[in-house]
Amino acid sequence: MTFNRRSISINKLVLDDFIVYGGRNQPLNSDFFVALLTIIGIDLILGGDNAIVVAMACRKLPPHLRNKAITIGIVFAIAARGLLTVIAIHLLSIPYLMGIGGVLLLYIAYRLLTADEGGAAITGAASMAGAIRTIVVADVVMGFDNVLAVAGAADGNIILVFIGLLISVPILIWGSRLILWAMKKVPSILYMGAAVLTFTASGMIAHESFIYFWLLYHGLSVFAFSCVMITVVLAAGWLRNRISRVIIIRT
Repeated sequence: MTFNRRSISINKLVLDDFIVYGGRNQPLNSDFFVALLTIIGIDLILGGDNAIVVAMACRKLPPHLRNKAITIGIVFAIAARGLLTVIAIHLLSIPYLMGIGGVLLLYIAYRLLTADEGGAAITGAASMAGAIRTIVVADVVMGFDNVLAVAGAADGNIILVFIGLLISVPILIWGSRLILWAMKKVPSILYMGAAVLTFTASGMIAHESFIYFWLLYHGLSVFAFSCVMITVVLAAGWLRNRISRVIIIRT
């Protein structure tokens, strides 16, 4: 088999056009894979509650319908989440909304560390259609933090969003319950998850031009800014939990 220079050039053009961002060619590079790993981490960290919703919604179904309802419900929920993420990406391109979204994601990261146990009560559905409906509605309502975080991490790259969604399906079905169990057994994993969210939020905030130039003026890189924000959020969460434990002990 022989290759000529023309065929190699054409193949390279096809590869370069595979990922399009803002109408510009964006070849596969380290930034792409870092963003992809960040999205996978976000799906792992924020998917635990959604996995619980899936299990609770299907708990009253007979065994032969349960797995089918879980699969169909998750597929529809992921499709709805994908649409919302694409919308969020376009909204975040509006001036200052990226920064506002980053601040909101910082709060979500803080709440991940300090939120009390428990959650909304999900009634188990008696029919497969009812279970699927419950899964989709609950995922859309509860998945806002996931949508915001993924939209920020993707930084306008639609291909990244869809790859992340494809990866999130098996994560939601199998991985989230394991991560949720690990969080309860090893609290430090919770802090790692909050750090991932804070890293994404810091990038969103630094995306705003006035913040970026302020950092440059003071000789700070975006990475240094992210490290500072991670330290602040983790310290605030740790301090809040420590104070809560002291109050509980005294009462």
